[in-house]
Amino acid sequence: MNLVIENLTKTYSNGVRALNGISLTIEPGLFGLLGPNGAGKSSLMRTIATLQLPDSGRVVLQDADGQSIDAVTQPDELRKVLGYLPQDFGVYPRIDALTLLDHLAVLKGIHNRAERKESVEALLHRVNLWDVRKKNLSSYSGGMRQRFGIAQALLGNPKLIIVDEPTAGLDPAESNRFLNLLANLGQDAIVILSTHIVQDVQELCRQMAIINKGELLLSGHPLEAVRQLEGKIWKKHVQAAEVESLHQDFVIINERMVAGDPVLYAYAEAMPASGFIPVDAGLEEVYFTEITGASERAKKQPALSSPTL
Repeated sequence: MNLVIENLTKTYSNGVRALNGISLTIEPGLFGLLGPNGAGKSSLMRTIATLQLPDSGRVVLQDADGQSIDAVTQPDELRKVLGYLPQDFGVYPRIDALTLLDHLAVLKGIHNRAERKESVEALLHRVNLWDVRKKNLSSYSGGMRQRFGIAQALLGNPKLIIVDEPTAGLDPAESNRFLNLLANLGQDAIVILSTHIVQDVQELCRQMAIINKGELLLSGHPLEAVRQLEGKIWKKHVQAAEVESLHQDFVIINERMVAGDPVLYAYAEAMPASGFIPVDAGLEEVYFTEITGASERAKKQPALSSPTL
C-alpha cells in the first residue's frame, strides 16, 4: 500500500500559493511532515483528506492488490478508509465520550449495533479512556481530548491516518503517550504526522519530508538526511556584539542562547573560521539547513582566508 502524491498545486483566492508542485510517495508506517507555520503543511493535509480540491495534481491511495482510490475524483471512497485528526478538533462538551464516539461511528457507516458497540469499546480501551468513558468531554484534559480525537479517527480501521499538529499544547507526559500510540498505529496503516516538532519526527518516523512556502525541500529517511550533513555543521560561542557581522560573513542556520550568550550554528564544507567547532548533526540541523537554503547560500558565499588553527 502506498499513497502517491503527484505535482499537487493549490492557490487560494487571496493569491497565496500554498502548494507548488508537491510530489511524494508515502509507504506504510509513520511519515513525518515538517515545516514552519505557513509552510503548506495543513493545506497538504486538507487536500489529502478531501476537504479541499487542488488546482492540479493527483492524490492516489494504492493497495497491494493493485486497486487504487483517487482522492480528487473519488473523495467518498477515500473517506471510507481515512482517519483524520485536524489541528483544531472540536467536541460536544456536554456529551460523554462513549455516547459521542458511538454517534460518530454511525456517521462513519458502522450501522450494526453489536459491531459498533464492540468497536467503540475497543477503541476507548486502546486510547486509555475506558475508565472515564461516561464523563463529559468538557472535563477532559488536553491530552485526553487528543486521545479521544485519535479514537474517532480510528473508527472503521482506516488504511490512511492523518494527524495535524497532534501534540500542540500537551504536557510532556501526555505528548509521549500520544506519540507512542501513533507509533503503534503505524504498524498497520499509513500515518501522516504533520508537525513543527523536529524531535518527534527523528524519534518516530522512517519517512519524512520538509516543505516551506509550498515547496518540497527534502524527502527521505531521517537518518539518511542527517548523514548527508556529517562534517558540515559548526558552532561558536560568541558575544552579542559579534552576531550581526558573523551572520554577514558565514552561512548561519541557527542561533541559540546558552547561559545568556549566543551560540551560532554555521553550515560549511570545512571549518569556517577560528573558534568554530564541529557539531554532530541531528534532524534539527537538517531542518534549519533546508529552511534557510544553506547549501545554496554557501555556494554564493565569498571565500574567506583560511582559518588560523
